[in-house]
Amino acid sequence: MDDLVVGEDGRSRCGWADAAPIYRAYHDDEWGQPQHDEVRLFEKLSLEAFQAGLSWLTILRKREAFRSAFAGFELEKVAAFAPADVERLMADRGIVRNRAKIEAAVVNARAALAVPEGLSRLLWSFAPPPERRPRPRTFADLPAATPESTAMAKDLRRRGFRFVGPTTAYALMQATGMVDDHLAGCWRGSTPTATRAIAR
Repeated sequence: MDDLVVGEDGRSRCGWADAAPIYRAYHDDEWGQPQHDEVRLFEKLSLEAFQAGLSWLTILRKREAFRSAFAGFELEKVAAFAPADVERLMADRGIVRNRAKIEAAVVNARAALAVPEGLSRLLWSFAPPPERRPRPRTFADLPAATPESTAMAKDLRRRGFRFVGPTTAYALMQATGMVDDHLAGCWRGSTPTATRAIAR
């Protein structure tokens, strides 16, 4: 895979965006853009956990089924899921049927509701200052985890969250614009400085 690819529209993109149309849409419209909405952050946190060991393409293709199965990822609704809901989800062929991950999503919704400052403010408190982190030039420059994602994972686990290791936390940071990992030269890099300042 090339680090950067030029599409038929003449725009340079991170090479992974060229693998499938659904990837390009995700790359152009969502990945790396600052996200502060509690529901969307919880969705990303949940989907990153479900992705562990699988292709992100698999998760994107099942995303609407996940949203339907998990009540749109509304925290209060998922937190109220009972054992019968877990069994319902285990029978849902539209999602990834992994009991530990399903149960983790329910536990994580309850843990998120217990965060006094709110999930968004908590997660964004770990975002590094953008001026300290230039955009990567190649895929080789991308870390699997960082000191910030390690600190985030540690704090989330302390609060009772599950399936939130440093790598999952870093993927969440990339997806929600807490870091800008669009390669230098990609047309879609974000400029979230002002947004980050508000979130802190």
